[in-house]
Amino acid sequence: MKYKEWNYLPGAPGARRALEGAGIPPLAAAVLAARGLSDPDEVRAFLEADESCLADPMLLKDMDRAAQRVRRALDEGETVAVYGDYDVDGITATALLTDFLRREGAQVIPYIPDRMAEGYGLNSDAVAALAGQGVTLIITVDCGITAGDEADAAAALGVDLVVTDHHECRRALPRACAVVDPHRPDCPYPFKHLAGVGVALKLVLALGGPERQGELLEEYADLAAIGTVADVMKVTGENRALIKKGLASLARCRRPGLTMLLRAAGLEGKEITSTSVGYVLAPRINASGRMGCAGLAAELLLTGDAARGEELARALCELNRERQAVEGEIYQQCVARLSARAPEEAHAVVLADEGWHQGVAGIVASRLAERYHCPAVVICLDQGRGKGSCRSYGDFNLFAALEQCGDLLEGFGGHELAAGLTIAEENIPAFRRRLNALIAAGTGGQPLPSRLTVDAEVDDPELLSRENVESLSLLEPCGAGMERAVLSLSGAEVLSAAQVGGGRHLKLRVAKGDRVLDAIFFSAPPEVQVSRGDRVDLAFSPQINEFRGRREVQLQLLDLRPARTRAQLEREWFFRLMAGEPLSPAQARAMTPCREEFTAVWRYLTRRPDAGSALEMGAVQLSRAVARAFGLREAYGHIQVCLEVMDEMALIRLEREGERVAVTVNETAGKVDLERSELMRRLRQLGG
Repeated sequence: MKYKEWNYLPGAPGARRALEGAGIPPLAAAVLAARGLSDPDEVRAFLEADESCLADPMLLKDMDRAAQRVRRALDEGETVAVYGDYDVDGITATALLTDFLRREGAQVIPYIPDRMAEGYGLNSDAVAALAGQGVTLIITVDCGITAGDEADAAAALGVDLVVTDHHECRRALPRACAVVDPHRPDCPYPFKHLAGVGVALKLVLALGGPERQGELLEEYADLAAIGTVADVMKVTGENRALIKKGLASLARCRRPGLTMLLRAAGLEGKEITSTSVGYVLAPRINASGRMGCAGLAAELLLTGDAARGEELARALCELNRERQAVEGEIYQQCVARLSARAPEEAHAVVLADEGWHQGVAGIVASRLAERYHCPAVVICLDQGRGKGSCRSYGDFNLFAALEQCGDLLEGFGGHELAAGLTIAEENIPAFRRRLNALIAAGTGGQPLPSRLTVDAEVDDPELLSRENVESLSLLEPCGAGMERAVLSLSGAEVLSAAQVGGGRHLKLRVAKGDRVLDAIFFSAPPEVQVSRGDRVDLAFSPQINEFRGRREVQLQLLDLRPARTRAQLEREWFFRLMAGEPLSPAQARAMTPCREEFTAVWRYLTRRPDAGSALEMGAVQLSRAVARAFGLREAYGHIQVCLEVMDEMALIRLEREGERVAVTVNETAGKVDLERSELMRRLRQLGG
């Protein structure tokens, strides 16, 4: 197992049936219902999100001041610099704002700092260099919210600064003409999850005015979609509308450089989804920044020359291959070091090395966080100073932890799940200890739980038809906050298993009932070992695999585990039920006893020779005894629910101590309607 727990979303009782009745296909209905979308009209509004849901950009705090200062620069012919970040969000934001301002007649210098030489964010040397080129206004995109000293340096040089960013704010904001960031505590903007490119687009929309919104969205939604998906922002609200429109624009791409990149990446002529943007297109754009050539990607997005675009696209693909090789080597070095971790360092990974490439540190940190189920920090050292990339795990607030380590750091920035830092080499051991201690204190010394959220169990494997799996495209665009559907299938038999991709991936063929399915487990953990004939439970995202003109259902595995017996499943569901934890509708129905079982339990308890005294025995043994005495299927969960309901309705007094139960029959006066039990009502409600 990759994950310790599979958590099933409860959903609203009866919601799945209501959605299916409104014409939503069964798999899509199951996922939407599990995620709390139960009203058909609400679901349609969510699925059909469009630009009408975009809020007025002027609601962003300081947007009026930002637009006023930029408009003045346009009117007076000033030289403007657009200062971005070297990741996909920053590169797309830089290209978007640069293109717009140039079309408005401005003299614009796009500037993206060198990751290795300059690091993240605004820096004073760059500000001075831009001032020397005649720049009188710098507009930051996807950075700048923590650039207090740099803002002061710009002011001293007579350069005005407009900050647009989406990262977490510190207490003191930069002293600038305008600071536009939805995370400002005093910002009333209703949607807080814009990417940096989303905030840049809002500035463009503010400058264009309401009458140009449609035109500008048509022009720039593609760049906004790429940056938003790549930065793993929530695919809800405004982001969902922007990404939907942007993906449609990419399908008829008008940017020569981007068109050539789509062709080089093998996406030309194919349906462009959030997945293909996140896993195929974005890494190639990102590679330029990671390998110290971010300007190449910005040029590709801005060029109007197809020949130059083709040249740049080839260069980005080659940089991406180089990035993959460097990343793999560093990752293996980290894994080797972590084979001998001290117990007190089991809550966070903090590794540093002189020879590591800073450009891939974030990807390596992400892979380590997933592998070791804890936050990870990968630090690249240079002459006694380290630059680190941090990635969280689960719902741990990494940014808040870094704030508590502030005295050990030279600087840091980011958000809850990802951040960057600078640190003196001598402070790294103390930082490692403190970060581990903070996490341990927050979890009571236990490891952060490794949980996989599952939308629904597939009760009938025939539902995994090509038509039903294709219907999951209704959920697109997918991403954070609207992840790809995750389903489970219990008790499948392994027909074949093979290592592929140089041993990194696991390819399976499985059967459940009469249905035979192909499955692939990318980057399968080494502890996952299966053989032909094994019975397994699968957690997966279903997809359509195209190969040699054939389109077949394939299960993209997220985890697998040995199939549990029915008794094991019922025992787990029973204790979750009694703890008030959610059950899926199928699980609730499977735990609901029938009238015959209630009768059998009551007769077993009351017809014993010593029925007047307490019955004490193991819960499993009692369930078996009742089933055998009355010729029932052995059903641990059903019998235990019967006992709890009878206790609730005062028919018996039930005491539990571990796996043992003590039952005393109470004197009763007449019949009792067990369906009035709160537990039975809850089961009926959960089961729909």
